[in-house]
Amino acid sequence: MALTAARGEEAVQGTGAGGRRWAAVSARALDAAGITDPGLRAAYEECRKLHAAHGKTYYLATLLLPPAKRPYVWALYGFARYADEFVDSLDRPDPQALLDWGAAFLDGLSSASTSAPDPHPVSRAMTHTMRRWLIPRAHVEAFLESMRMDITITGYPTYADLEKYMYGSASVIGLQMLPILEPVAPEAAARARALGEAFQMSNFLRDVGEDLQRGRIYMPQEDLDTFGVTREILGRGVVTPSVRELLRFEIERTRALYTFAEPGIDMLHPTSRDCVRTAFTLYRGILDAVEDAGYQVLTERVSVPLSRRLAVALPAARHARAVRRKQERWVRVA
Repeated sequence: MALTAARGEEAVQGTGAGGRRWAAVSARALDAAGITDPGLRAAYEECRKLHAAHGKTYYLATLLLPPAKRPYVWALYGFARYADEFVDSLDRPDPQALLDWGAAFLDGLSSASTSAPDPHPVSRAMTHTMRRWLIPRAHVEAFLESMRMDITITGYPTYADLEKYMYGSASVIGLQMLPILEPVAPEAAARARALGEAFQMSNFLRDVGEDLQRGRIYMPQEDLDTFGVTREILGRGVVTPSVRELLRFEIERTRALYTFAEPGIDMLHPTSRDCVRTAFTLYRGILDAVEDAGYQVLTERVSVPLSRRLAVALPAARHARAVRRKQERWVRVA
């Protein structure tokens, strides 16, 4: 996994020689997971492509998991991304399609496992993942409910109100991941919820300008009022002192979430820790990137540079392989 920056970008994008290489890696992951049905393999590959194209940081982190677990994370990400696009697309939002697709998925989930597979590839991979890891239906219902909130709700009066939204949009994603990551302590669930919320808040702070284009603000109105910031002020695209103080406050709140969530990494199976720690480090790095950009998230979209992503992911990948080999030796001895 010794990648140059250019090859790393190909891997993340899923194009070029790097993309072909990672397509082969994905095929081996499907083999390792015992997924042999051609239609199901194609469904998981569709989710992988969504993940590689839209979740570059998360995708890199996923590569640190044992190959047999990676397809299931692709399915979780692909499902969330596909649903999100119905309401977040700047060009062609289609809220009614979200309602129809979500209802069809839940109906299919209720059917017997021996019934005909869902023809939609993302839905099919997600259904298979949920049944394989016994992921509760309630998590998906909560997620779809938050996606429906985006159709009509453009702001949240208090942080408690925003937390209700984030439970479905982010916290349950952490809870869906948890069985795949194999926790070794019951307290891991609370940490996973917090980490999902921290990831979501990081994205909110990075995407303030984009969300304004959709007519939404994911910072509580009570916080805007405290710092004397209005939608109109944000819409001007100028980082005033009051806007800077508001963003600084939200960043510190989000860092507190990361602090609470971090001990949960060691509550996971050893072969899951490098993946989650890499995602933790890089998503938390978004907050640093916002600060480094002078808090200009109103007209620009900041990101963690690819060089930084690779600098974190590549050493972690070497460590993850060593951990997997050690675990395999223990299994053989046992």
